[in-house]
Order: sequence, then C-alpha cells, then structure tokens
Amino acid sequence: MNILLLEDDLILSAELCKFLESNHFTCDKIYDGETFLRQIKNNSYDLYLLDINVPKINGLDVCQTIRSFDKNTPIIIISAYGDLSDKKDAFTRLADDYLVKPFQFEELLLRVNSLLRRKMPADTSDQEIIRIDDLIINKTEQKVFRAGNEITLTLKEFQLLAYLAEAQGRTVSKQQITEHVWEHNFNTNTNTVEVYINFLRKKIDKDFKVKLIHTRSGFGYYLSPL
Repeated sequence: MNILLLEDDLILSAELCKFLESNHFTCDKIYDGETFLRQIKNNSYDLYLLDINVPKINGLDVCQTIRSFDKNTPIIIISAYGDLSDKKDAFTRLADDYLVKPFQFEELLLRVNSLLRRKMPADTSDQEIIRIDDLIINKTEQKVFRAGNEITLTLKEFQLLAYLAEAQGRTVSKQQITEHVWEHNFNTNTNTVEVYINFLRKKIDKDFKVKLIHTRSGFGYYLSPL
C-alpha cells in the first residue's frame, strides 16, 4: 500500500514515513501543496495524509482539489488545529478522518488500516471483483477503477482486461486471447489483439508511473504491477 504524506515539518515527516514503512507501507513525503498535487498526477497512491498549514497550497485546499477528480482515495488530515470549526471545514471538503497533533503513531496506524479496509472490495472469493495493485475490475457490473477513478472501456476492452487479470500474472498468448475474447470471430492474421492492447495501455497505464500491462516478446501479454 502506497501513502503520500504532505508535511512541512522535516523531522515529523521523516519519523512518520519511517514508522509507516516499518509497518509494511511505502511512504513518499512532500513538503508543499503545489508539489503534492503535481506528484499525484503521474503516480498512484492508496491513501493521502495531509497537514493543513503547509507552504504554497494549504492541506484543506489540496483535499478539495483531490476530491474534484478522485472521490474514493482515503484522506486523513493531520493538524495542530483542533477546533471544531477546523474539523468541520475538513469534513466539508470530504476528508475521511482528522487527527489532531500531537498524536500517537499507533493511533494513526489504526485509522489508516481502518480506511484501507473499507476501500478494499468486500468479497473477492468468487473472483467477481479482481484487484491488482490499485486496479479494481468489477466483473458483475463491468466497471473498472484505477486509483479510485472509474475508467470507461468498450465491451471488448473490458473482456480483454478481465481475461488478462484472471490469468493472475501468467502470460497469455495472442491465440489464447482470440479464443477466449473473440471466439475466433475475426481473422487471426490481423493485428486486432495488438490494437486492443494499445487501447488498454492508453486507458489503464498512460497516466500512471506503475505500468500493469506488459508484453513478453514472442509469448504474449500479462497483467502485473511488476
């Protein structure tokens, strides 16, 4: 799980990231709101930690900006401001939680884990919901989300993505794809598979640092965060 921290106190920022990393998270730290918003444009995170009083763009405005394009990624405000009016302002901007400094790191960890559990699909036992890194594929509703944002796919794009995901990281050949996705209803000498793989890459991978769709030269394609 990847966490992005907005905190201009260099000592607290370093200590927080060290604590989170010791609890099996990855943590990137940013010291001003402007850089923070640039960072999330090309990188995906599972949760945001935002201090309010930071340079350039304050944490509440950062929260509001995030919510203008991402309704789902959990946001926790960490701030020395403890008045009810401050908390009300944060929740009005759709923050998920608010923690007043100074706080115990263990309490923050409890809140982080609680929010991330809510974000996870409730039941993946029947594979109707498949999660790979920050990609969620809902087969029942034929919906796809990455980093909390819904991605619109055509029917064939969705079927191809679902088939790759169901392979659980194994490489599938072009022939296997044509059998399962197109059922041999097109000329296998065409480059249709390559074209649709490119369609998916533009929609699934283009705007993200971590690429999920990979080619194994001479063998086929696979879906994996590695």
